[in-house]
Amino acid sequence: MRLDFAAMSLAWLTLGSSLALYGHAEQSPDPAEIIDRMESVMRGDSQYAEMTMRIVRPRYEREVSLRSWLLGRDHSLILITAPPRDEGTAFLMRESSIWNYDPRIERTTRLPSSMMSQSWMGSDFTNDDLVRDSNLVTDYEHELLRIEEYDGVDAYVIEMIPKPDTPIVWGKVKLWIAVDEYTQLRIENYDQRDRLVNTMELDQIEAFGERRVPTRISVIPADTDDERTVLTYQHIEFDIDLDEGFFSRANMQRLR
Repeated sequence: MRLDFAAMSLAWLTLGSSLALYGHAEQSPDPAEIIDRMESVMRGDSQYAEMTMRIVRPRYEREVSLRSWLLGRDHSLILITAPPRDEGTAFLMRESSIWNYDPRIERTTRLPSSMMSQSWMGSDFTNDDLVRDSNLVTDYEHELLRIEEYDGVDAYVIEMIPKPDTPIVWGKVKLWIAVDEYTQLRIENYDQRDRLVNTMELDQIEAFGERRVPTRISVIPADTDDERTVLTYQHIEFDIDLDEGFFSRANMQRLR
């Protein structure tokens, strides 16, 4: 009987270990898949949006109005509609090429990868933030650090390290993504010395059709309390009728 009891105990321990591992695997999804699903929720297959960007500095505030179109991950177009001095300025991403059109001099310029980390329109956003050259899924190594409560909801906390030879200025990026709706809630960008550079807070979640997405993105530099950039969405349409032909340099100059 002792031998039978020992065998049964061993069997239960083995089964318990297997169940524990299975349960852990069920609770630890692939972080790359989480990010891929988040981007699908936040962007859709295609998208049109109208928004306002407010740049806050100690001595002044500046507001920029813009419209944007997205198709998948490889095509985007942003058009500045106000203030008058910037009206008609456009930024185009088409696969690996990124272009800027300045209507004041009627000139189109291709932006090199070295400029993607620079400020966009004098804001706390970078060129890469608004006209993304990097890919969150393929250009980073990902690690799911934990699940924690953030702003009243459970959120995945994912650490992303840029892969070698990718044109990414950050040394590390942390993402907070809602477990239930896969909406992006927070981003922390760190430099190569692991120092926090800025934080992006995404809130004021609203419904647009069947999707619920944040309508306000606040970029807060880590080294100051009186500077920030706040991007507020007034209107978003998902899965609209767009094709790759829309994202051309000629169309970038025609849009108004």
